[in-house]
Amino acid sequence: MVGLGNPGKKYAENRHNVGFMALDALANEVVNLSWKEKWSGIFAKGDLAGVPATLLKPMTFMNLSGDSVQPAMSFVKAAIGEVIVLHDEIDIPFGEVRLKVGGGHAGHNGLRSIIERAGSPDFVRVRIGVGRPPPGFRGEVADYVLSGFDPAEKAELPDLVARATLATKKVLTLGIAAAMNEVNAKAPQRNAARS
Repeated sequence: MVGLGNPGKKYAENRHNVGFMALDALANEVVNLSWKEKWSGIFAKGDLAGVPATLLKPMTFMNLSGDSVQPAMSFVKAAIGEVIVLHDEIDIPFGEVRLKVGGGHAGHNGLRSIIERAGSPDFVRVRIGVGRPPPGFRGEVADYVLSGFDPAEKAELPDLVARATLATKKVLTLGIAAAMNEVNAKAPQRNAARS
């Protein structure tokens, strides 16, 4: 189980770090969890929703996430289909969470790095909606995902993180097919002006 983000206080509250936020929330549910350094990241092992899990936060910076994920996969002998990656997704409105298996990287450099290093795109993705830049945003998409949430989004961020952690636990307990049916079908219809 991998949360994507960038290390350091400078990036901690950025949209691009919502994967870290969700993994931290999952870690809070594991009893006696202890983080250790390995595989160019920090990891911990424990039972989550009654299932043994390894949690990993790559400390390589987003663009090199695969340099942490691939060695961790090899060490714990995880097949690509057993890997769950929690990440920000601009193509999903803020506040929504969707599950997906495989596919391209859609310009997300963390996913691109994992696909390149792991040699396959066929991992589970917990896609955490951060929305696209609003009209009038000055800068590139990279500037947007490296920016902080606005005040209204910050107020809703705990709920978004909770939805992402619940979706992840459904993958563990129900299996990906059933979890996708449940999570993706329940995606709320939000006000388009907010996304």
